[in-house]
Amino acid sequence: MDKVAEAKAFLKSFGMPDKQQSDIAAYTLLTLAHLKPTDAWNDATNAWIRIHDVLQFTSENYGKTYAENSRETIRKDCMHQFRQGALIEDNGEATNSPNYRYRITSESLKLIQTFDTSEWERSLLRYRLYHKSLIDKYNSKKKLEMMPVKINGRELKFSPGKHNALQKAIIEQFAPRFAPGCECLYVGDTIKKDLIQDTDKLKELGLEITLHDKMPDVVLYRQDKDWIYFVEAVTSVGPMSPQRIIEIQDMTKNVTSGKIFVTAFPDRATYKKFCSDLAWETEVWISAYPDHMIHLNGDKFFGPRQ
Repeated sequence: MDKVAEAKAFLKSFGMPDKQQSDIAAYTLLTLAHLKPTDAWNDATNAWIRIHDVLQFTSENYGKTYAENSRETIRKDCMHQFRQGALIEDNGEATNSPNYRYRITSESLKLIQTFDTSEWERSLLRYRLYHKSLIDKYNSKKKLEMMPVKINGRELKFSPGKHNALQKAIIEQFAPRFAPGCECLYVGDTIKKDLIQDTDKLKELGLEITLHDKMPDVVLYRQDKDWIYFVEAVTSVGPMSPQRIIEIQDMTKNVTSGKIFVTAFPDRATYKKFCSDLAWETEVWISAYPDHMIHLNGDKFFGPRQ
């Protein structure tokens, strides 16, 4: 392999995410280690460098020219992650200071110097006893950010994000108020698409899911009323529009249970953006006001308040 390919291989073995295994990341590492194309990895050093030095070193030694505005890419997509992954350190100066510098840490330098030698695997294992890889750190952070949600008596976790936050509210706030005693037959997750999918119960009710069907975000079943709630979180594909209702009706043509179509919104401002797209004979629930519903179904609820 040439030096750039070797640098990418090092970054992969070191545990850097895919984005930090790019050409520019490899050139950044080679500059930090001051390794020219014919140098051996045990020649690596760790002198302090500026980001501008990456552009200069890469151009002079590898014939690859990056524009001056690439410095921000190197800062955000290389140096930042290299530092989080304990590969490099900075000199503690203010980031906007002309004296701000980076260098490979002493521990990482010893590791780098064994790359492409018989000692590499053993050195990497020893290094990992004391340092997590950046991929492991990111995965740990994701686990900490996971949102717990109780579905059908089971403790599950949603991946973080606005869409899953709204789905969590549908299950924990909407369902107890407006579908008491219901069972959740389907709910997706932005990463794990089918977090809950009770295929047998859906089939029993006349709904057989195929790969071509786009299920609503949450499907609830209330047995005492024999009602199925199809709830769309507006943060995914949008509201219960006339077109969406036709799609779900086609998908549920063999369902004899009562069908209730609900669009869930996080707040009133989001509702205002979509209100003109909503189909009649549907329901609206806004999680910011969990005790109230908006009914778009004319005289069904028309009458004086008690």
